[in-house]
Amino acid sequence: MSIADPQQALRRVLLATLPGVAAMFWLYGWGVLINLSLATASALLVDTLVHRLRGRRVSDLSSLVSAVLLALALPPYCPWWLSVAAVTGGLLLGKHLYGGNRNPFNPAMVGYALMLVMFAQPMSQWPGIHGLDLLTGLQRVLGLHGDAPDAWAQATALDTLRTNKSLTIDELFSGNPAFGYFGARGIEWVSLAYLAGGLLLLRQRVFSWHAPVGMLGSLFVVSLLCWNGSGSDSHGSPLFHLLSGATLLGAFFIVTEPVSGPRTARARLLFGVGVGLLTYLIRTWGGYPDGVAFAVLLMNLAVPTLERLVAPKQTAVTP
Repeated sequence: MSIADPQQALRRVLLATLPGVAAMFWLYGWGVLINLSLATASALLVDTLVHRLRGRRVSDLSSLVSAVLLALALPPYCPWWLSVAAVTGGLLLGKHLYGGNRNPFNPAMVGYALMLVMFAQPMSQWPGIHGLDLLTGLQRVLGLHGDAPDAWAQATALDTLRTNKSLTIDELFSGNPAFGYFGARGIEWVSLAYLAGGLLLLRQRVFSWHAPVGMLGSLFVVSLLCWNGSGSDSHGSPLFHLLSGATLLGAFFIVTEPVSGPRTARARLLFGVGVGLLTYLIRTWGGYPDGVAFAVLLMNLAVPTLERLVAPKQTAVTP
């Protein structure tokens, strides 16, 4: 990050998520705030216990940022234990296992990927664009069987497109409620809200442009090259991929994470390019509809190699 004080930068990241939080609340209702409450409480508890066991007193907002991003990536109204387990697993395995200072993996994506692998069914239960009232939402989250409307949960646009075998893109967009104007219905506006928050962070120089531009640019190019129009075997337009799933959340709030990401500008650009390419490959031919989390974790593994690739070559000195 370009700001000298890391804690100030993290505070700005939290503030920049507010447009996305507001858009998600408008779209899904109270489940978004319930997720955020459970995730942040879990992060504070995990950090407090770990620091006490280590005999430290540390004031660090990085765990809170990871918890907020993870809560925004989880399905609204998911079971309470899913939010708690995601944050706990992400922080313990993605951050504190490595001392909490230079972890090689993004903690939020570690927690998300763990839940996706271990609990695929509840991770796929995304609601339609009508939220529940607070009481019904709490009942559902706590497993008290709150009454939800018929067809309340539905497949996401990315999942529908990935499993589509017979309908054209035009038929999907006109007949399936998961599709909006260009991308996933409603998520288009959430994505634009994340874009607004991300551009604000760029203006404030919280991070550089390299990783976001690399990710969005490579995803746009590969989806354009592989796009075959409106046929039933189409993998979606570039705009569809940019405005669906966690693309813009990932581009401005995930790949820019400074601890697990590269430190040099050129390596950050290559890191973003790799995340964009892997996201498209996983969405199109992989077993998961989105792919941002796994793409980020795979590129986390490649960070040392990227840093060596862009490092200036040392000239050998003849004794």
